Amino acid sequence: MQGSDFVVEQGKITALIGPNGAGKTTLFDIICGLVKQDEGNVLFNDADITGLPVHERMNLGISRTFQQVRLFTYLTIADHLQMTEDNEDMKLFKNFFAGKKTYDRKKFQQVLDEFGIERELDAQVSDLSYGQRKLLDFAMAERKAHQLLMLDEPVAGVNAVIQERIENRLLLLKEKGETVLLIDHDMRFIRRLADHVIVLDAGKVIVQGEPKRVLEDERVLRAYLGE
Repeated sequence: MQGSDFVVEQGKITALIGPNGAGKTTLFDIICGLVKQDEGNVLFNDADITGLPVHERMNLGISRTFQQVRLFTYLTIADHLQMTEDNEDMKLFKNFFAGKKTYDRKKFQQVLDEFGIERELDAQVSDLSYGQRKLLDFAMAERKAHQLLMLDEPVAGVNAVIQERIENRLLLLKEKGETVLLIDHDMRFIRRLADHVIVLDAGKVIVQGEPKRVLEDERVLRAYLGE
């Protein structure tokens, strides 16, 4: 990343876009602590978190999904939702793998209904379609206590029905004043949802601002749309 200086405004949906290889996911990884930047700092709620390990950043209130869905193939939907019950990541895993299996079935069923996950709580992840896995991944990220929700290509590879469910959920979060940073390549999706758009090209922020203005900028058309 080179000179990628920007602010994710609280209570808004910020979209990070750019061509393949622009550095979008790398920037996500830097924010989360999975990748160490060569220079510069990461500030979260005005505190410098640059030197903090991943789990401490998560415990401060950063929650994310990955471009490739990361779930446990042979655990159930309920198992995964149970992992979101504790605010501290390390304690969360200790509780789960120590055999703490009790959960509020009615509450978990409500999660499935809210996100449109059309499977039983006891269904294994291996039995879910790709779209249903995306919904579960999104549900887990949202349910984890957070102040910043980061979504890496939330609607990539899903059908129109699943995309609509994800979009509706994001619109609800927008109404609630959640702070969301997302990556996606679907410009119609970005136009409908984003309050602010940041465009990366070759690791640099080339333009940012209100969606309509940014997406019509000549630099964006050249770099991202190939025009």
